[in-house]
Amino acid sequence: MDQTQPRGTPTVTQVALIGLFVTALVTAQLTASKILAFELPVAIPVTGTDLILPGAALAYALTFFASDCYSELYGRKAAQVVVNVAFAMNFVVLVLVWSTIAAPAAPTSIDPATFESVLGASTNIVAGSLLAYVVSQNWDVIVFHRIREYTDGEALWLRNLASTASSQAIDTVIFVTVAFSIAPQVFGVGFQMGAGDLAALIVGQYLLKLAIAVVDTPFVYAVVGFVRSREDVDTASVGVRE
Repeated sequence: MDQTQPRGTPTVTQVALIGLFVTALVTAQLTASKILAFELPVAIPVTGTDLILPGAALAYALTFFASDCYSELYGRKAAQVVVNVAFAMNFVVLVLVWSTIAAPAAPTSIDPATFESVLGASTNIVAGSLLAYVVSQNWDVIVFHRIREYTDGEALWLRNLASTASSQAIDTVIFVTVAFSIAPQVFGVGFQMGAGDLAALIVGQYLLKLAIAVVDTPFVYAVVGFVRSREDVDTASVGVRE
């Protein structure tokens, strides 16, 4: 079967990775306000026996997996286009959600207040997540390709781990600090955490994201290897000198 496609036609892999990226991003936006707590078998510094993290942690971690796969296959410029367009789509999500909240409810509808409390992200969450996103995702793409240049396209595991670990640290610190400390003071919305709770939330979220970065490395290899073996495009050299 001829697998070549007309020039400029997006491949199934491109569409799938962009779809995964956007889906995970939207899910993270809608689940960020719930704080999760998992009991650990042993105590660790700062967090103790409870691992505290925002509900968006898992979904948001998947965005880095998708963006690293996309960066490796289609290059830095293409990846940054996806990241920045998705940033703009965050505002589309917010407009759609809040316009639905503002619209009048039918008598058969679920309780409008409940609907708003579940889907209406508060100002502090929105401010924290958007700022963290635009900084950390662009940092991830830049670091990924800087390491790619220095290693001449080798050591995919190194650029995946290093870019994700550093960008996740930036994302976690910005999001938690803005959403649960700075924004509540500035906007007077949400709840403001003390220093100890902030530290526990930062550490808990980052540990999960770091674990996911380690676990997803074989899957990045699998996706990249599969695509390069199936698609009739030269992805091996994309982005090395971009």
